[in-house]
Amino acid sequence: MCHVLIIEDEALVAMELQLLLEDVGATSFAFADDEEGAIAAAMICRPDLITSDVKLSHGTGPSAISTIQSRLGNIPVIFITGTPSECHPCQPPGIVLEKPVSAHAIKEAFTRLRA
Repeated sequence: MCHVLIIEDEALVAMELQLLLEDVGATSFAFADDEEGAIAAAMICRPDLITSDVKLSHGTGPSAISTIQSRLGNIPVIFITGTPSECHPCQPPGIVLEKPVSAHAIKEAFTRLRA
């Protein structure tokens, strides 16, 4: 079982991520489109892995990740962003992928972090 929290403010991107990650073993998902929602979703069900955009409709992915990890410990993260230079703090454990990103790169990152 692998529960993934997808933090993404574009619904179509979030749905595409879900489909890609199901192909490589993710079994359940939670979704959030802003910082507050991401933190709340993680507190309801601790994710095994998180995908996150950097810029969100309200707040940022890195800030949400920082709060989540301070409360729940290290959780692997795949940052998927059009603004990798603004990914602060984007500390390991994690991977930063720049949009547009291929399905192969997302699947490979997931597999590497789940190993």
